[in-house]
Amino acid sequence: MSIKKITISQHSSILSNPIEYLKGVGPVKGDLLKKELSIFTFQDLLTHFPYRHLDKTEIRKIGSLAPDADFIQVAGRIVSCEILGERRGRRLVAELRDDTGSLELTWFQGISWIQKSIQIGQAYLVFGKLSYFMGSPQITHPELELFTADKREGKDYLDPVYPTTEKLKVRGLNGRQIGKLTHTLLQLLHERDLPENIPENIIESQQLTSRYEAYNHIHFPANATLYEKAVTRLKFEELFMAQVRLGLIRSHRHRYSKGVLFEKVGDLFNTFYRSYLPFELTGAQKRVLKEIRQDTGKGFQMNRLLQGDVGSGKTIVALLSMLLAADNGYQSCMMAPTEILARQHYEGISALLKDMPVSIELLTGSTPKSKRKGILDAASNGSLHILIGTHAVIEDQVQFARLGFAVVDEQHRFGVAQRAKLWEKGVIPPHILVMTATPIPRTLAMTAYGDLDYSVMDELPPGRKPITTVHRYETTRSTVMDFIKSEIKKGRQAYIIFPLIEESEKPDYENLMKGYENVKAYFPEPTYWISMVHGKMKAAQKEANMQRFVQNDTQIMVSTTVIEVGVNVPNASVMVIESAEKFGLSQLHQLRGRVGRGAEKSYCILLTGNKLTREARERLKIMCETNDGFVIAEKDLEIRGPGDIEGTRQSGMLNFKLASIVQDKHLLDFAKQYAEILLNEDPELNLGVNLKLKSFLMQQIGQTNWSKIS
Repeated sequence: MSIKKITISQHSSILSNPIEYLKGVGPVKGDLLKKELSIFTFQDLLTHFPYRHLDKTEIRKIGSLAPDADFIQVAGRIVSCEILGERRGRRLVAELRDDTGSLELTWFQGISWIQKSIQIGQAYLVFGKLSYFMGSPQITHPELELFTADKREGKDYLDPVYPTTEKLKVRGLNGRQIGKLTHTLLQLLHERDLPENIPENIIESQQLTSRYEAYNHIHFPANATLYEKAVTRLKFEELFMAQVRLGLIRSHRHRYSKGVLFEKVGDLFNTFYRSYLPFELTGAQKRVLKEIRQDTGKGFQMNRLLQGDVGSGKTIVALLSMLLAADNGYQSCMMAPTEILARQHYEGISALLKDMPVSIELLTGSTPKSKRKGILDAASNGSLHILIGTHAVIEDQVQFARLGFAVVDEQHRFGVAQRAKLWEKGVIPPHILVMTATPIPRTLAMTAYGDLDYSVMDELPPGRKPITTVHRYETTRSTVMDFIKSEIKKGRQAYIIFPLIEESEKPDYENLMKGYENVKAYFPEPTYWISMVHGKMKAAQKEANMQRFVQNDTQIMVSTTVIEVGVNVPNASVMVIESAEKFGLSQLHQLRGRVGRGAEKSYCILLTGNKLTREARERLKIMCETNDGFVIAEKDLEIRGPGDIEGTRQSGMLNFKLASIVQDKHLLDFAKQYAEILLNEDPELNLGVNLKLKSFLMQQIGQTNWSKIS
C-alpha cells in the first residue's frame, strides 16, 4: 500500500487537482462540470478540446466587407436603436457606423434587455455571421462588447468554441465561460507540468511541436497553422501511445508467457492431411497453418486472431491445429457462442475424423447428465482428444488432463472473463486461436488487436460460387416472392430476415409477426412450411425451429438477425433481407453469408422502401458490387467510422479524444512504425532516451506490470 502511494505522489502534478479548486469554478460549478461533461480534474478540463475557433484577430472596416465573408468582427458607434414590428414580427434594430460605412444589427430575442443595455453614441466591438438584406450588410444576434483601448488591435489568438450543455448554459457555463476557465488553467501551467513523453528523435523526425505548446495552441492558437500543428502533435501522441502499449503487451507475452511446446508434426496431422482432407487447401490456409506451427513450436503461449471472410475455411485450419496438439500429447477444446453452431462444428469435424483414432465429444447446456459424466471423465483422464461446446466447456467441473490448444469461434460473442476461464484450464496456459468471420479492416485490427498476432484468410476455397446480390423496392415484392417459389420448386430453401432495433423491441416484434403473416399469405400451408425464430423465443423452441429448417422439414426461415452467425444450411439458396436500409454493411454481409454454402447458385435480395438516404443507397450499392468482406469492412469504416469498438474489442484502447483511425490513417501508420522500431531496440523501455515515455505510461496505468496494461 505504502509503495503505491509513493509512486503516485512522485507523479502528482497540478493537473490532478479537483476541478472545483480552479479559480472561477467552486463547488457548485464543479459538480455541474462533473455531471454534465465528466470534467473532474484540471487534466479533464485541459483535454476538453474546442470543436472550432472564431477569428477575432482582425477588426474589419465596414466599407471593406464583401458578400463572401463569413464570421466577421467590426468596431463602430451605435447611432440608433429601435423596436420595429409587432408580436411575432417584433425585432430590435440598431445601426452601427464606422468611418467607412454602416451595418444593421438585429435581435429577435431578449429584445427589452438588450435595448436597455445599449448606449447610443457608445463605441462597440461587434462579432457575428454576416448576411445581406436588400443589398445592405447585417448581423443577426451579434456578440457585443464595449470597445476599449485594449481591444483596438483585435485578439492575439483565435477564439475557441467549446462543447457545452443546456444545463451548463443556464448556470453561466456556456462555451465562452468554459474558454475563460481553460485560459485561467493555462496561465497556471508551466512546461514542467506538461513534460515531453515522446522520444526526441521521433519529435525531430516528424517535426512535432512540443507538448506544452501543443496544449496551448490547440486551445488558443494565434493562427490556423499553429492550431493544425497542435492537433497533429496530440493525435500522433494518442496513436503512438496506444501502439507502444499494445506492443509492450505483445512483446511481454512473446518473451515471458510460457506455453506448451508442440515439438513435432505427427501421424494424426499427416494422415488427415494426406488421406482425409476433402479439398486442396488455399494459399491463405497454408500460410496461417505455418504461422500457427511456428508459434506453437517456440515454447511461448500463442494468442492469435484468425479473421477470415464467410466461407474461407477457418474450421479446417482449427481442426488441423487441434490434430497438431493431439500429435504432441495435448488435448484441444473449441468454444462456440450458440448450441447450433457448436453442434455444426461437432458434426462437421466428427464426419471428417470418422475413420481416424481421434476421440471427439460435444458438451452443451442440453447434454444429458448421463452423457455429461462420461465426457467429464474422458476430459480429466486425458482419453478425450477434442471437446467442442458452448460456454459449458468453461464451467468449473470441466477439467482437462493436458489442455494444450483452445479455439474460440466468433470471439466477439464472449466476454473477457469467459475467455480467460479457458486460459486457467491448464497448468501451463493453452495456445489460443480466436476466430471471427467478421472481417476487420487493417486500420482497425492494427489498433484494436495490436496485442494479438493476427492472421488473415482472404481467399475462398475453389468451387464456391459468388452470391448474386440485387436491390429491389417494396413495389416489386410479389416478383421477389415468385422468385422464392421458383427456387423452392427446384428443391431449395430460403431465408427472410426482418430487422430488430433494440430501442423499440415491441414495435419490431409486431413488425416481425405482421411480416410472418404476410409470408404465410404468399406461401400457404400445406404446400409450403415455414419456421420462425426471434430473440423472444425460449432457447429450446428456437433450437427446434432452427433444426426443422436445417433438416429441410421447412422450406422458409422467417427470422430476425439471430441467424446472423453460424447457421450452415447448404441447401438454402435465397436470402431476402427486409428493410435492408436499416442494417449496417457488415451485418448485411454476415447475413448474406448464410447462403452460397452449397454447390447451387445463390442469391441475396435487399428489399427496401422507396425513400432512402444517400448513405443507405451507398451501402446497398456496395453490397451489390462486391462479395469481398474486407472491401466491405473498409467501406463500412469509411461510412460509419469505428462505431462501437467495445463490440469489436472489449478494451479502452480506442478511446481517442482527437485521433480518428479513418481520417488519420497516415499518422497511425507512422505511429505503428515508430513504436515497432523503438520496442525492437528497447523492449523494456530502459534506455535513457525512453525513460520519459516509460514514466508517462506508468503514470497513465498506475502499475509496473506490462502484462496487466490492457
